[in-house]
Amino acid sequence: MKTRTVVFQEPFKVTLLDEEVREPEKGEALVETVYSLVSTGTELTAYAGAFPPGSEWARYVKYPFKPGYSNVGEVVKVGEGVSNLVEGDLVVSEATHTERYVWEVDKLVKVPEGVSATVAAFHTIGAGVMNCVRFANVTVGETVVVTGAGLLGQFVVQFSRLSGGFPVIAVDLSEYRLGLAKKSGADEVVNPKSEDVRELVERITCGRMADVVFEVTGDPNVIPQAIRLLRRMGRFIVLSSPRGPSTLDFHDEVNSPSRIIVGTHFYTLHPEAETLHYPWTWKRDRELYLRMVKAGRVCVEHLISHVTPFERVSEAYETLYERRLECMGVLLKY
Repeated sequence: MKTRTVVFQEPFKVTLLDEEVREPEKGEALVETVYSLVSTGTELTAYAGAFPPGSEWARYVKYPFKPGYSNVGEVVKVGEGVSNLVEGDLVVSEATHTERYVWEVDKLVKVPEGVSATVAAFHTIGAGVMNCVRFANVTVGETVVVTGAGLLGQFVVQFSRLSGGFPVIAVDLSEYRLGLAKKSGADEVVNPKSEDVRELVERITCGRMADVVFEVTGDPNVIPQAIRLLRRMGRFIVLSSPRGPSTLDFHDEVNSPSRIIVGTHFYTLHPEAETLHYPWTWKRDRELYLRMVKAGRVCVEHLISHVTPFERVSEAYETLYERRLECMGVLLKY
């Protein structure tokens, strides 16, 4: 049995690699992909090779590189001992952009009835951001500023609002993204090209400034500006993966105002197994994301901007790279 898998052979070179797929063994399932979501931040960085040599980025992205980690597909065969899944079940996983694959059943999450495959495909972003907002300890009445209204920022807006953040302020250079942020629940939106962000935050908060600022642009040059939106002892949450060093006066911006900087990388925060102190594993948060979508507590449909046939994946990355500010949720359809 064969599959085709998306591979970045080198920066800006996308190919479909023919690979063999084995039969599922005990405790495994064979899955045929229905949709997979392009992670615009991570994958565009890898696609363009836009990261410093010797960085964690360089250690992560080794060419040829297989992108993708938010897959939804249909179970077509199960291995020995599998009783909780049957053929035809819709499931989500961290599989790459590939037509079919074998996965451990314990790491698959079944999609509830009533949740579409397109919405389910956002599960890794939804579950990851949910946990980052949880880790940031956003509470009722705290002013939250989200710098960067891309896909991650849209989910930060939603989960900050669900956690009680008020007001939630979205900042971006794109009017298109800011319009979506309003639909995601932002109380205020601001474009730095037309308005002074610090003055707006100061006015909205009656001079108190923000309690929490999420950095979601990935641009290291934004960090020195964004941290100044915080009050004394406010929390600066680095949810993006900045590409390169940032220059910051740690005395004036961190030590003197006693601000707190928290890194929240997706694959650091989730524990390997549930504990009484922190039960939120990847699997549990994926289940929660899907349940919240079904209940209408999280809205995703407005974030789907492009659906591209799998065979035209190279075109999808070209469009994303050239018109990034006009794209949001980009799905590959198999």
